[in-house]
Amino acid sequence: MKNYTSINDIDNINTWIKEAREIKANPFENIDLGKNKTLGLLFFNSSLRTRLSTQKAALNLGMNPIVMNVSGDAWGIEFGDGTIMNGNTAEHIKEAAAVVSQYCNVIAVRAFPSLTDKEKDESEQVLKSFVKFASVPIVSMESATGHPLQGFTDAITIAENTTKKRPKVVLSWAPHIKALPHAVANSFTQAMQKMDVEFVITNPEGYNLSPDITKDTKIFHNQEEAFKNADFVYTKNWSSYDDYGKVLNTDPNWMITKEKLGTAKFMHCLPVRRNLIVEDAVLDSEASLVIEQSNNRTFAAQLVLSKILKEL
Repeated sequence: MKNYTSINDIDNINTWIKEAREIKANPFENIDLGKNKTLGLLFFNSSLRTRLSTQKAALNLGMNPIVMNVSGDAWGIEFGDGTIMNGNTAEHIKEAAAVVSQYCNVIAVRAFPSLTDKEKDESEQVLKSFVKFASVPIVSMESATGHPLQGFTDAITIAENTTKKRPKVVLSWAPHIKALPHAVANSFTQAMQKMDVEFVITNPEGYNLSPDITKDTKIFHNQEEAFKNADFVYTKNWSSYDDYGKVLNTDPNWMITKEKLGTAKFMHCLPVRRNLIVEDAVLDSEASLVIEQSNNRTFAAQLVLSKILKEL
């Protein structure tokens, strides 16, 4: 595997889940695989789980991780082609990607969307520029439209916790005070479409995800109806896609409560705002899988890195 930038880079999700769970059972089995190899982790945006879990995954494989907060520590990077660089950017991606490629055997990048320019965000300018101009493999640690490490993690977590051959999985929108990206919801949707689950999405009117992502997935605007017989409820806020980046609804009735959840397991990528997205009674209950999800981030990243390392 050359790059990992989308859930669609997974050829067989069931095989990948099996391999990730084997890594989880013996995380240091391939500690020499990354010997004398360097992973560069470039963060244009903040991170806790993604940064630590990917760094830990690299260490478990014997790699040397280098972490850089690009937006705060590096020269401003220009991504435009043919731009006259007489503004705030001092270095072009053509040179930056080429230089980092000399220092690192694999580059992982995290860069959020603007949520103001749909066309530009969907072009994945930052991520695709690294793919184009770097001479080493690229891993997405969340981009403008996707979070494939998180999506794969969520698939692992569901596989570990299901008691049914074909569980019902619900992706539910929840209120938030800020406009948030679609990346996590997009990648979770794509992951579930690859699994043998009954998958539905529920969100208010005006909050449907991109039809290129949801495809023929059933969408409910009635949360209660969507939750019927659910085995897993994955909750995430996202801003409007049609009225791009806008907050159209802050209805507190969409918050996840213990009563709504019923017997289902609760999932969220974290960080989560308590008593806005989900009430304490859910997060602090045995139904919550959020800590387990965070743990699985390491093994998802470790499998991705191991597949890349085996082809270097």
